[in-house]
Amino acid sequence: MQNHLNVKQRAIIPIAAFTANGDLDKLRVALCDGLDAGLTVSEIKEILVQLYAYAGFPRSLNGIGTFMTLISEREKEGIRDEKGRGASPLPTSRTSLEFGAENQTRLVGQPVTGPIFDFAPAIDHFLKAHLFGDIFQRDVLNWQDRELATVAALANIEGVNPQLQGHLSIALHNGLSPEQLRDLIGVLSTKCGPKVAENAGVVLDQVLASSKQVPVGDRPAMDNVEATANLQKEKNMSQQHSDLRNGGIFPVGEKNEKYAKYFTGTSYLKMLSTERVFIGNVTFEPGCRNFWHIHHKGGQILLVTGGRGWYQEWGKAARDLRAGDVVNIAPETKHWHGAAKDSWFSHVAVEVPAEGGSTEWLEPVPDEAYNRLPR
Repeated sequence: MQNHLNVKQRAIIPIAAFTANGDLDKLRVALCDGLDAGLTVSEIKEILVQLYAYAGFPRSLNGIGTFMTLISEREKEGIRDEKGRGASPLPTSRTSLEFGAENQTRLVGQPVTGPIFDFAPAIDHFLKAHLFGDIFQRDVLNWQDRELATVAALANIEGVNPQLQGHLSIALHNGLSPEQLRDLIGVLSTKCGPKVAENAGVVLDQVLASSKQVPVGDRPAMDNVEATANLQKEKNMSQQHSDLRNGGIFPVGEKNEKYAKYFTGTSYLKMLSTERVFIGNVTFEPGCRNFWHIHHKGGQILLVTGGRGWYQEWGKAARDLRAGDVVNIAPETKHWHGAAKDSWFSHVAVEVPAEGGSTEWLEPVPDEAYNRLPR
């Protein structure tokens, strides 16, 4: 049987499930398996920390304590597990509530409202600011892996099918396929037993069926669910491109062939000024970014005009960019900038004049690092 989840993703599932139900003996085995599968210490700690929001502080703390003891024992045995990277500092340009409201909307696909939040506004604030802001903004895990952990945890807690249904929908919306979620349920069957897996399977069938109102088990219809979602994403990105091309402040220009060797993905360039001060309008397709580079002596100013993107300086956290943002790049600063994975992005680049100024192009931004950025 083909596995649609990779080894590390499959290892997340029992760690989350046994943390959630408090079976520490099975959790210890799952933690060992996770380390052996290539999960870093930092990634596993992130799973355990996240789960306090779904299983409660006691279960999360017990899981962390079990993991801490296991790491100590493995070190005494001469096993050196990869520590991994910690979370980047959160940008100071926005509050946790602002990040959380945006992350929640992107995860779900629309703003989240309802009578329960009107009845208890505090829970709405805490969900947005803390869970989807402070936790989901951390870049140790990507959102797909976070949703795998959440779904596995909820599947192994009785009485939370409405929340399980919601997070299965979120998982699908954020790129996990029905086959991958079936794979998750297969792991649950092996590790947690048929009762847990059967319940999760029924809930997944309901989610898939309701998304197209088709009979459960209709395989072509399930394929249509994915095709429709992908088509909608393509339409959204096409509309973004159309908006930038037809309604943008400056022309998009032609494909940026001259500097293409310094970009990952496709970009477009329209020079606005080549006298005295060089000014160009640069447009990035979704996922496109330039290589790390340095402006010697002169520096650069970026004026964001559309879409959503990123700017990052070497050794610092990436900064989220939106229309109206301004970035002043000091000379001799190693940096990169480009589009978010799911959005076109456009900025005006102003070269700061300086005698003997030049641009030094360096290595590309690795896919692994770029893909850790929030969606």
